[in-house]
Amino acid sequence: MPLPDLSLSLQFARFDEAAAHRAVLPRHKVARWIRHALALPAEITVRIVDAEEGQQLNRDYRHKDYATNVLTFDYTQEPLVTADLVLCAPVVAREAAEQNKSLEEHYAHLLVHGTLHAQGWDHETSEADANEMEAYETEIMQGLGFADPYAKD
Repeated sequence: MPLPDLSLSLQFARFDEAAAHRAVLPRHKVARWIRHALALPAEITVRIVDAEEGQQLNRDYRHKDYATNVLTFDYTQEPLVTADLVLCAPVVAREAAEQNKSLEEHYAHLLVHGTLHAQGWDHETSEADANEMEAYETEIMQGLGFADPYAKD
């Protein structure tokens, strides 16, 4: 079965470690990870930001005053998924190290996670929804050749 079409804009804010993050996020890999999580064609912007921008967006839109790993701004879900995914590079790097994962693997997981949110998946509504979303993320990640992102070492 062919993967859905994707129009991707990949953006990097200017910050000290941007080159290292850009190196693990080539456009073809980002597109592949997102397309495997899509059920419909999509137009998605992915923006990699520093802690300051990540915190400001989380504070302004979610009223939580800290930088988080991924923010999903979903605009439409049918007939075309349109969304912005904002990933905070320092948070992603810290979490990858804490979880003994490569930076690439953690970015892949968060892009899959954010893409599912853009399509209406929500792990904060109930434990059953969280379990279903985690199981689907695991299936997608394993299909991409990565380990179960929720497995405990």
